[in-house]
Amino acid sequence: MGGSSSSLLDESKSNYIRGRAEAELKNFSPHYRRQYSVAFFSQLHDEVEQHKTAQTQLLKQREPLEPGKPLYEEHMLHYIDEIKKWKERFVVVRANYSIECHDNYEAFVKGAQARYRLLPTGGTAVVSLDKYNALVDRAFPDPNSVSEETSPPLVTMPGPFPVFLRLPYRKDHYFCFTNEESQNHFVGILGDCIRHQNHDFLKHNTCEVQAFLKAVQFYRQEKGHYESWDMLIGSDVRVLSNLVMEELLPTLQTEMLPKLKGKKNERKRVWFATLEAAYILVQEQVSEGLNTLKDTCKETAKQLESRIRSDMDQILNSKNFLAGKLKATVSEPAVKCCTESVQPYLASILEELMGPISSGFSDVRALFENEIDALNQNFQERNNPEVLKKALEHLGEVKLHDCYQRVEVLREQLQELRNRFKYSNTSRLVHSTQNHMQQLMENVAFTLGHLLSSTLKDSSGKVPTAIEKAKQRVLKQYDYDSSTVRKKIFQEALIDITLPTIQKSLAPSCKPELQKFEQFIFADYSNFIQVENVYEEILLQTLENEVGKVVKEAASAKKHNLFVDSMDLHCVSQSSLTESKTPPGTTHASPAKQPASPAEKQPLQPEDSQSALVAEKQESEAPTTPQQGDATAASTDTAGTEEALADNMALLGLGSAMEESPNKDALLLTARQESVPDTAGEVTEGEKIEGKEDKTEEHPVHLEPQTPASINNIRELMAEQEDPEEENKDCEDKEPEQE
Repeated sequence: MGGSSSSLLDESKSNYIRGRAEAELKNFSPHYRRQYSVAFFSQLHDEVEQHKTAQTQLLKQREPLEPGKPLYEEHMLHYIDEIKKWKERFVVVRANYSIECHDNYEAFVKGAQARYRLLPTGGTAVVSLDKYNALVDRAFPDPNSVSEETSPPLVTMPGPFPVFLRLPYRKDHYFCFTNEESQNHFVGILGDCIRHQNHDFLKHNTCEVQAFLKAVQFYRQEKGHYESWDMLIGSDVRVLSNLVMEELLPTLQTEMLPKLKGKKNERKRVWFATLEAAYILVQEQVSEGLNTLKDTCKETAKQLESRIRSDMDQILNSKNFLAGKLKATVSEPAVKCCTESVQPYLASILEELMGPISSGFSDVRALFENEIDALNQNFQERNNPEVLKKALEHLGEVKLHDCYQRVEVLREQLQELRNRFKYSNTSRLVHSTQNHMQQLMENVAFTLGHLLSSTLKDSSGKVPTAIEKAKQRVLKQYDYDSSTVRKKIFQEALIDITLPTIQKSLAPSCKPELQKFEQFIFADYSNFIQVENVYEEILLQTLENEVGKVVKEAASAKKHNLFVDSMDLHCVSQSSLTESKTPPGTTHASPAKQPASPAEKQPLQPEDSQSALVAEKQESEAPTTPQQGDATAASTDTAGTEEALADNMALLGLGSAMEESPNKDALLLTARQESVPDTAGEVTEGEKIEGKEDKTEEHPVHLEPQTPASINNIRELMAEQEDPEEENKDCEDKEPEQE
């Protein structure tokens, strides 16, 4: 932190800190062991049942970049804490969002080891000295409360464009630039690094991470902490170190702050150096102990794997039996608490969330559309396919700073929740939302590039039209994906804000009673079933029911362009939305579709609710229209079904045959029968198609054996042309329905 003053930690204090870290790890370990067994069972159960994440998004997503791929490279001035001097450094940001400082570009190219590697977890980047000083003062509890004149800056900046990086429990970093553009670019990159370093690790769906998160939750609850924790960031070692520091900090403040001497800046330097030294000791102790604990749990899990696989059904039955007993006791007070203390406020909290978050996603959409229009205009003026191709490759890297600012207002807007729900972790909500915005921008850019990849090889005269059509296509997909992501954000935020209230309210009356429910678990299965987990699942399900109703009502009211979940996603896949069955350089054998009317050619606006039939007509105008599937039968409107089926017949070259067929009405009847949705439950695409074929057998429509327009012949023709990865092409542009 700005100076080389040594910390206040002598050998005695260092040993004390190591002992506290070891004690915390010892208390944490039983929670982790229990949760590891539960998570391991859940993982094997998903594997046996072949649980797969349902396809909920339409845009394609590129493969993750190699962790070591550079995302940012720039020369800048960096303050060297050890020598208290500024040095020019070549700074590189990798795809894993780590920051490296190299001596110069030549050293980087030669593969020399970086002078410094920084993970800015929990950091805050600012460009204003006043804002930075405010952050520092908040982190420095001055027991003397000495009234001093404004202190000089901890570090003197060599130029007018500084960047201050404030880090918890670690020394801060200072950078300086020669111009404002470079300064703003680096601040944006730092923001990306901070957000991803905070949350990416904890999003992993591995057994270790899921067990760790649950263990932290129950460990904090054991200490009386139910609220969302703002230091649940970074790797498992860093999170556990934060837990230790949370307990250790009051002791350090009491014992060491009174010993600080000198002017305020000097006291700050010594205090922050002491904190960093303590944090390093804690991390070393925690890292070693946690790695040993994880290795032990892995070995134990391997020994239990055979029993889990052989007794899977019995374990599930035992868990369900326990859940039934617990519900009889817990459900009534849980519902009562939710109804009285949470449910009345859900709608108002959702309103506070929807405005800023939806504005941010709308700005991302508008930014993408403007960027594409500019690219298209530039191509028409210069007619340079190579420049266009390169611009499309970098489209997803466009800076979203202004879009992110829309969400930043939540930090102040949600202050009222501090009093009622003790919710202060707005940073998690803001950062996760911004990460989703960044991901959607990358997805929509990648999807557009994928759609235009073959077009760019053709004559340049068709490119502007292809870009416009592809833009409208991906914007419709963006609208649906944006709705899906935002609803997920709203649901998770509402639960994160309100669930601790239910947990804390019921803890005094319900938690002491949990132990007696352990008698309902077979001794052989006690490793895989924990009463506290089942109890938490019941509380969560109770709240999710109410949260789901509120979010669904908002979608039904068409608030902020949210879609209800009425679209049958089983007829839509990523491949069907973006991949053409016709190889580049070939033409369709079927006759071209007649041009649509001008009204049908109008681009779909974000809040447009045109019918699926118009969307299908727009899709048929795409430059490389794929062969259509049988999803047009999904319409229950008679005229719509007939016209949509006629379109499919024309695309298959069977239109005239249908007109001549005496069984035209019977064929339409079959299509209408197949359009009845399956309400028995969620099924896979393969199961749905199989069900349709069975339904046809139950309700046969006798057609002429040689009639080319029979539904079986249509299926055969489509099956011959269909790519194994593609499904029901005519659903690829259907706009999600709004209620």
